[in-house]
Amino acid sequence: MTAPAGAEPQNDSPRSRGRLRHWLAGAGVATLAAVLGITLAVRGGATPACAAPPSGNTVHKGKASFYDAGRSGGNCSFPGPPADRLYVALGASQYAGSAACGSYLQVTGPKGTVRVMVMDHCGGCGTSKIDLSTEAFTKIADRSQGIASVTYRAVVNPPLTGGLTFRLKGGASRYWFAVQVGNHGNPLRSVEAKGASGGFRKAARQSDNYWTIDGGIGPGPFTITVTDGYGHQATATGIKLVTKQVQRTSVPLVSPATPSSSPSPPAPPSPSVSPSASPAPTATVEALAGPAPLGSPRC
Repeated sequence: MTAPAGAEPQNDSPRSRGRLRHWLAGAGVATLAAVLGITLAVRGGATPACAAPPSGNTVHKGKASFYDAGRSGGNCSFPGPPADRLYVALGASQYAGSAACGSYLQVTGPKGTVRVMVMDHCGGCGTSKIDLSTEAFTKIADRSQGIASVTYRAVVNPPLTGGLTFRLKGGASRYWFAVQVGNHGNPLRSVEAKGASGGFRKAARQSDNYWTIDGGIGPGPFTITVTDGYGHQATATGIKLVTKQVQRTSVPLVSPATPSSSPSPPAPPSPSVSPSASPAPTATVEALAGPAPLGSPRC
C-alpha cells in the first residue's frame, strides 16, 4: 500500500525510555548529539543518503504490485492522476524526497511494456519494488498475479504534449514562495525564481514536490528557471501570484531539437484545472541546451 513518507514507529515504552536515559547518562556530548541527530532523522522520515530517482540507461530488476490512487495526485501533490491513469509509486530511495516526481519509467512485465509517470511514494516498497496503478499493471501482467517480476528504466526526454506548467501552493504569498513544476518529463535538478525586482533566488525542494523560498520574492509576476538532471533548462516569465491553479506555458523543457527527444507540438494555453477558475496566464519560455547529465549520488 502506498503511504506518505513518514517516520518509522518508535519503541517508546517506559522500559525503553529508562534504558535510553541510563545509557545517555554516561555518554559524552558528541555521542548525545549524534543520537539526537539520528532520532530526528528517523522521526522526520528523512530521505536515504544515497537516494536518487531512476535516470540514464540503467535497467532495474524487481517486483511490481498495483494500487488505485483514486482522484488523488499522490505524494507528488499533483492536481490529480494523469489522464491515462498510468502512474507509479516508488520506494524512498528512488522517490528521493520527491526528486522523481513527474519523471517517467518504462516498465516491462510478462505481458508487455508500459510508460508510467512517477506520482507517488510507496512506503512499503524497498529498492527493487514498485507499485503501479491498476491500469498500468494490467498492461504488463495479469491482475490475478497480484505481484509480477518486472524490469524498468527511466524514459529520458519523454515526448510530452504542451510545455511546462506551474502551480503555486495554497498559502503562497509575496512573503512565502512555493511552486510546483509540471510537465517536465525528466527529473528536476533545480528551480530558481525572481520577482518583478531583484535577482534569482534558489528554491528548496520539499518532500511534497513543491519548491519554496522563505521570505518570498514579492507579489509577482515571477520569472522561473527550471533545470533538469540532464542539464536542459528553460526560463518562464509572467507567472502570476495565483494559488492552486495550473499556469501553462507553450514550450517544453526539452527542445524538440534535442537528440532522442521528439515531443509533440506545443498545445495552446488552456484554463486551470479548476472549472470555476479564470484562465491561467501563459508564460514565455526559452529552452536551452544544458551541460552533461547529472551523475550518480555520492555515498
